[in-house]
Amino acid sequence: MPNPMNPLIVQSDKSVLLEVDNPLYEEARDSLARFAELVKSPEYVHTYRVTPLSLWNSAAMGMSAREVVDSLERYAKYPIPDNIKREIVEYMGRYGQLTLTKEGPDLLLQCEEEDLAELIWAAKKVREYIEERIDELTFRVDPGKRGFLKHALIELGHPVEDLAGYVEGEALHFDMRDVTLEGVPWGLRKYQQDAADTFHAGGGVRGGSGVVVLPCGAGKTMVGMGAMEKLQTSTLILCPNVVAVRQWISELLDKTTLTPEDLGEYTGDMKEVRPVTVATYQIMTWRKSRDDEFEHFKIFEARNWGLIIYDEVHLLPAPVFRVTATIQATRRLGLTATLVREDDREEDVFSLIGPKRYDMPWKLLEDQGWIATAVCYEIRLELPDGLRRKYALAEDRKKYRIAAENPDKLPIIKELLSYHQADNILVIGMYLDQLKIIADEVKAPLITGKTPNVERQRLYGAFREGQEKILIVSKVANFALDLPDANVAIQVSGTFGSRQEEAQRLGRILRPKADGSFARFYSLVTKDTRDMDFAAKRQLFLTEQGYQYVIASADEDIWERRPESFFS
Repeated sequence: MPNPMNPLIVQSDKSVLLEVDNPLYEEARDSLARFAELVKSPEYVHTYRVTPLSLWNSAAMGMSAREVVDSLERYAKYPIPDNIKREIVEYMGRYGQLTLTKEGPDLLLQCEEEDLAELIWAAKKVREYIEERIDELTFRVDPGKRGFLKHALIELGHPVEDLAGYVEGEALHFDMRDVTLEGVPWGLRKYQQDAADTFHAGGGVRGGSGVVVLPCGAGKTMVGMGAMEKLQTSTLILCPNVVAVRQWISELLDKTTLTPEDLGEYTGDMKEVRPVTVATYQIMTWRKSRDDEFEHFKIFEARNWGLIIYDEVHLLPAPVFRVTATIQATRRLGLTATLVREDDREEDVFSLIGPKRYDMPWKLLEDQGWIATAVCYEIRLELPDGLRRKYALAEDRKKYRIAAENPDKLPIIKELLSYHQADNILVIGMYLDQLKIIADEVKAPLITGKTPNVERQRLYGAFREGQEKILIVSKVANFALDLPDANVAIQVSGTFGSRQEEAQRLGRILRPKADGSFARFYSLVTKDTRDMDFAAKRQLFLTEQGYQYVIASADEDIWERRPESFFS
């Protein structure tokens, strides 16, 4: 019940305020994360918002409206506004009111209530996918438009529970190894097995489509392999880049009985279609001109796929959403560290890939030792006098670049590199001119999108083997780098406040360390500029995952304090 000592204030506009300096802060934060979205996180009060999509995702994971209201009341300082309770019940009650089922060759949309059926019948964007109204509660719909119908209905404010089932796909029999090729005992961790089992749902119609949310470094690839093993079917895996493609292939060879003949790479370099084919999003969306067809979409029909895995599903390009809408009879698994999309297309992920099926808080995995304990630092520095006028007169986009490329970041980078000389360090940024200057000054190799794949692999290998202790990396470091010994990241510039990028960059250093040491994530930010504004947006991700976020000025040398001191 409400208590003035509690940390939450629930407001009638569906926003929820959470006091940071409260003994119940962490409990309340973890509870909110199940059904609300973090909007902003300044020092003392964090703001969450309860949205229809956040409630539908929680409903899809089995949470009830009563549980959501009880959770809010448990931590509320004041009574919950009545309209909030009503809307939670209303929105969560919508999940399951509409179902898609299969009867023989027919795809049927079934409604729980006649009023809802009338609303659907009157909606022009939905009506175009309906072939016939069978009775007051049932419509026959075009099976080829299954995804488009689901998308139209969620835009109408009514999610569909898809129980129409799937094609089984071409059979592919393989086993998981108990020992890797290098002779190391291996098996799925419990949470990885739980995630695969939840997605599979015993092979029934209530499973087979949806998203698993796990931190970078927690083994999302292993969850995908677990789903493949459950289904024993030909699988298409889509990845953000060539490095990720080759890591998938390497892991499948190392940890399953699949052979090189079973695995195909479909990228700009190779075009192999085999029982398990691993492709990049880039090749999927390549076309000769804007007016031409996406010629590589033919891969979706090249075999009778039984499963499609979307690695880093938050990066799924818009054209691939369109083709996904046409293959709803194929099982679909999305893997990601964050459901946040910078293009605000989270509803498309929900309707076309599926709802969130499983997630595991980063801090819980950290507590269990599956990912490294991390301390995050924001080091704020002044803009030099010589750049202040230029900054003041610049347009907004150029303002950020001027602040992000602040030359006074270089001395701090050198201090950090000197302090961490025994560590394995990634210096990450988005502006190539800035990164080249840093690489030249500290005499470390630079990896960008233009670095040939062979050279990238050579440098990554040298880093893994300890021959290189520092890598300067552009946005290529955001995705699928297997550098388990990296334990320090220094972020000098980022993509305009991208939470998903923050997730990826932090994930680069979260593999558990053999010696149990802490990982450190530094962001260098120019005070009172757009750089600081965007840093506040990126910080949302760290906050919602429960990470300690230490803010200091450039002259404090906070990196010399032991990380343990921030947890006391």
